[in-house]
Formats: sequence, C-alpha cells, structure tokens
Amino acid sequence: MWLAELQFRLLSDTSYHQAEQQIRQYLEALIFQGQLIGREFPTYFAGEHFCSRVLLPTEDALKPQYHSQRGQQALAALPEAGLSYPKLKLLGQDLMSSHTDPCQPTPGYLLFTNFAEQVSPLRCSEHFAPVPLFRLGAEKNTDYEDFIRWQLQYQALDEIQMQQQRVLPKSAENALQQLHSRLNRQGRQLARRVEQLSGKACYYYLYSGSSPDCNLEASKACPGCGSDWQLSDHWHGLFQFRCDGCRLVSNIAWDCQ
Repeated sequence: MWLAELQFRLLSDTSYHQAEQQIRQYLEALIFQGQLIGREFPTYFAGEHFCSRVLLPTEDALKPQYHSQRGQQALAALPEAGLSYPKLKLLGQDLMSSHTDPCQPTPGYLLFTNFAEQVSPLRCSEHFAPVPLFRLGAEKNTDYEDFIRWQLQYQALDEIQMQQQRVLPKSAENALQQLHSRLNRQGRQLARRVEQLSGKACYYYLYSGSSPDCNLEASKACPGCGSDWQLSDHWHGLFQFRCDGCRLVSNIAWDCQ
C-alpha cells in the first residue's frame, strides 16, 4: 500500500462546505472502485489548496483509466466547486499495510475479509495477497460498491462476535457461519460475479468459529454438497477445507483448534 496526498488547488472562490462536499464525493467514488483503501481521509486547507491524505493499493491506482463512470463524473465536477483536478504526491509505502498481489494476471481468487482487515476483500489464490477491485476491469456504468458494502457488514458482525463482552454474539456468528445466511448469500453472489468478470475461479471463505462437537470437526462435510472437502495440508496456513465444486473454503472451528 502507498501513502499519498491529493492536492486540490483553488481555481475560484468557493466555500468550505462546497469544497468539502465535492472532495468527499470524489473520494467516495474512488473507494467504491477499489482505488482507495479505508473510509476516513484527513483533509485540511493549506492556504491555496485542500489536501487529503489517502491510502492507495498500488502506485498507479488513481489513473483515470481505472475510474468508474461515477469517478469520472466526480472528477469532472471538481472545477464546478472551484477546485482543480487533484495533484497526486506519493509519500511512500505504508509499513503497516499488506502488500498488493504481484500477479498480473491473477491466476484465481478468494473472497475473504475479517474485522481487522483494511485491504481489498479480494485475494489472489496463489499468494493470498490483496487484489485491487479495479483490476477486475470496470463494468459499464457501475463500480464495486456492493463489494465494499458487503465487506463493511461482514467486518461489523465479525467484530461483534470477537469482543470479550459480546452483544448478540450468536446472531453475529450465525450470520458469518451459516451457509445460507443473507450475508453469505450476498458474498457468494459476489464471488460468482468475480468469476464472470475474470473468467477465473473465485472461492468464498465460510467462517467457522465454534462447533457443537470438536471431535467431529475435522471430518465435517462440505455444507454445500455434502462431499469430503478436507485438505491434506493447510491452504495459505488458514484453510483446512476446500470444495472445488461449491467454490467454498473454510477452517476447523477456531474454538476447536
């Protein structure tokens, strides 16, 4: 990941409110295209321009060719708010973030996230490194907002069930762990969309936190088709189960490890 600064120079008189609204609209469009990582970006006024500190998945993430239609419209609207197109200043690699997947093209994918992740929910199946969503190839007149919205809900539920003093722990865990929960139905639909866009396999991570019987956990069957899906070795050090037919991966319940 790369820490960067976007500078929006003043072209004409504007108000703080108008400038803030237009900058926010532009940054939001970049978030939903996977061109920015995170949700909060400190923005300040520096006399002749506004500056936003942002986190990029790659050095070239903000190239206009990666913009969605929403991003192009938000970019074109900046001068209407008295602001220039942004000038990008790379500050350096972020030492606290994961490195973006080096594969191009990516051989295959996993859809995976958790409460602590501040990266793309899409992973390379070979390196398990984050893959920027914009690399999937922009779809006409749309972006990847549904991926980001799904990720936010997943992370919120995961954080709830991870706390020591938990509120609604079973409701949160069931949403993460049950194959046919609304959350997991949405996630599997997104995984299928990745396959349609890329022509590559995309596995969906089915969380397993607790089990009614740890003695039977290692021999559990795939919840999608009932087949034996246990792997002879851990995949990426996390997954003990994989079903190529259902495109599912999972783990021995964390409570049983």
